Amino acid sequence: MAIWLVTGGAGFIGGNFVLEAVARGVRVVNLDALTYAGNLNTLAPLEGNPDHVFVKGDIGDRALVASLLHEHQPDAVLNFAAESHVDRSIEGPGAFIQTNVVGTLALLEAVRDHWKALPKERQNAFRFLHVSTDEVYGTLGETGKFTETTPYAPNSPYSASKAASDHLVRAFHHTYGLPVLTTNCSNNYGPYHFPEKLIPLVIAKALAGEPLPVYGDGKQVRDWLFVSDHCEAIRTVLAKGKVGETYNVGGNSERQNIEVVQAICALLDQHRPREDGKPRASQITHVTDRPGHDRRYAIDASKLKNDLGWEPAYTFEQGIAQTVEWYLTNQAWVQGVLDGSYRLERIGAAA
Repeated sequence: MAIWLVTGGAGFIGGNFVLEAVARGVRVVNLDALTYAGNLNTLAPLEGNPDHVFVKGDIGDRALVASLLHEHQPDAVLNFAAESHVDRSIEGPGAFIQTNVVGTLALLEAVRDHWKALPKERQNAFRFLHVSTDEVYGTLGETGKFTETTPYAPNSPYSASKAASDHLVRAFHHTYGLPVLTTNCSNNYGPYHFPEKLIPLVIAKALAGEPLPVYGDGKQVRDWLFVSDHCEAIRTVLAKGKVGETYNVGGNSERQNIEVVQAICALLDQHRPREDGKPRASQITHVTDRPGHDRRYAIDASKLKNDLGWEPAYTFEQGIAQTVEWYLTNQAWVQGVLDGSYRLERIGAAA
């Protein structure tokens, strides 16, 4: 049985990844600090499952990571742990540097020391996979896409901290020989998404009859990646990726933010119409744009397709329909987040 140490496995992408991994017969040791966006309710389906070991702790706790590596002897470490919200990084960049840079460094040092002590055969098979973002590349004009060779040009404290962590991972490969892989993904969406991000926030506010905040003119473009497609891409890179390489992961689904909001409104009108009969799009409210808001991101994932055979299985229309349906049928999970159990300072200004 494969054994993976997953960091940040109670978050949105990490949680989905852990659920899918255990379902596929992988034993997962799940290390998560349970900051505001970490949610143990996401992992409720695994309660009592001997193939899921949850440990509350920080990737910056080098001694804890070392003890987990020694005790469980994983075949791979997958690093999802990150502070990831741009608005929060603008208001308080320090936490992002601490987790995404200092924390990643401590994790890398613990993993390096563990890896160096392994027998040669296990050294060769071991992998450290670092999950990152397309925001490290900066912003695009109306044409073009980010490739793996696009120069880094981060524009927010969040993306700068992720860029630094990417560079540390690369450096640990080139300096110490650590067998690393890096993925840079576009905007994810799907089940278990913390409702400060655009799609779950719009769903929650639309159902509550509240204004739906859209930054500026709403014409910022993002490439949307359904989270289960992302999980499959990560498994593909882990299994077949070339050590030291970076792979971009995109959904082939560029949409303007306003188009995303309108699509959600249309689905809710269909499945959960307002009592007064008004379209939910009438709740859309344009708000002052985010400082330094990147205009467009788009991912060229052709390397992942051509080299490793992965491409997204979901269109945006399929993914957003499944996402809205999940939120409508899992209101208990949503309410557990919205009832004040978590620190929601940014909800309402955060889309």
